[in-house]
Amino acid sequence: MINIDELTLGQLRDLKTILAVESVPTTGSKQSIYDRYVGKYVICRSRNEGINAGEVIALDETGVVLKGARRLYYHKPANKEMSWYEGVALEGLSKDSRVGEPVEKVIAEDYSLTICTEVAKKSITGAKGNAQS
Repeated sequence: MINIDELTLGQLRDLKTILAVESVPTTGSKQSIYDRYVGKYVICRSRNEGINAGEVIALDETGVVLKGARRLYYHKPANKEMSWYEGVALEGLSKDSRVGEPVEKVIAEDYSLTICTEVAKKSITGAKGNAQS
């Protein structure tokens, strides 16, 4: 469990990024709900492609394209007191997690995205790749 009184400045910045809601302009160009995810490092969960993490380079209601996508074959958060997906997105991977090698991936089906903190991104991108067993 995170003690809010003990958060570091970096953790507060990460939370601000995760919780930030960008305003939709009332004039000019029309902004989509998807726009705020382009360029963000996320965990993407989908029915057939499972759990992947990577940088969003394009997305819409039909699917998402991830750069440097790593499949999370087996994953637990580094902080074992946190929930699975959210814990990994906030704190990164435990040492016994298993991830695939990075690739560019199109996930053309229903999906959900969870924005990762910088700590989580470093943990996932720095993890040793494993073959699925």
